[in-house]
Amino acid sequence: MKTNNGSDESALEYSWKYNPPMDPIVAERNLKEVKQILDQLNVVFLLGSGSCLGAVRDNAFIPWDDDVDLVSVIGFNGLTEESIDATTATLRNRGYFVSEIEGTYCKTRTTMKNHSRMTLEFVHIIDGNVYAYPGIRLPARLFTQPKAIEFLGEKFLVPNPPEEYLRLKYGAEWMVPKRAGTYEKDVVEKIPGGNLAGRPSSLRVLDDEGRPVSGAEVVLVGGARSRTDGNGYAEIILPGADWYALIIRYQEHEQVLYMEKLEPDRSYVYRADSASKAVGRSSGAVGTLGNLLSPE
Repeated sequence: MKTNNGSDESALEYSWKYNPPMDPIVAERNLKEVKQILDQLNVVFLLGSGSCLGAVRDNAFIPWDDDVDLVSVIGFNGLTEESIDATTATLRNRGYFVSEIEGTYCKTRTTMKNHSRMTLEFVHIIDGNVYAYPGIRLPARLFTQPKAIEFLGEKFLVPNPPEEYLRLKYGAEWMVPKRAGTYEKDVVEKIPGGNLAGRPSSLRVLDDEGRPVSGAEVVLVGGARSRTDGNGYAEIILPGADWYALIIRYQEHEQVLYMEKLEPDRSYVYRADSASKAVGRSSGAVGTLGNLLSPE
């Protein structure tokens, strides 16, 4: 069930929860309107992630993509904190609902208008790199000297060279179309783990009959791995409130949770039965969907 006006918090929550494919006509209209806004504010932006992939590979939006992705680099081309604030305020004045997340590697502004979602990532350069969700390290040079391409009858910037960006983001087979629920596993599996500094949260894993799972592996993509205890609880260390990707594994069950909005000092529950129904697969399959974790 959709919300009434499609430009509010409930519409955004619906989009995050169910990930419906965006309407390409509405997405194009919103993209061109936001381009006009950003151009007027002198905010240089690039097409990123699936939007860059579709523009470069197909010269079109990917039919099953669920949002438009834009990237701007903080500290380049005059982009400042004030620029981000001005962009946020102007988008709201133009009828966009805007959600703000101050993440570790970027400031994210997710917009919703007419049931169409758009994500603007204002990224930091850290040790010569930009970190793309869900923690892929990319050379900053790809973004600081962008390339102009024709897309939807207008000029848009993309990382340069786009082929290198897409290979690093999606793997060597980036030219092969892969539907949602397939490419995410390829992405997360090539991201090395590490020990992130932060504060703990707990995650309880329940099987498809609602019983706690002991010894399940919980992988925070880009972070540490942990195992659930006898009551199904595992500890995950989070640097701050942000979007995270996780993998849940036990016995024959494996689930990629590609986009989960999590924050430290909270408890979450993963239910295998709900996850399997949401992605339309059996509990032994691999699937992806945002917001499969619920607060405990």
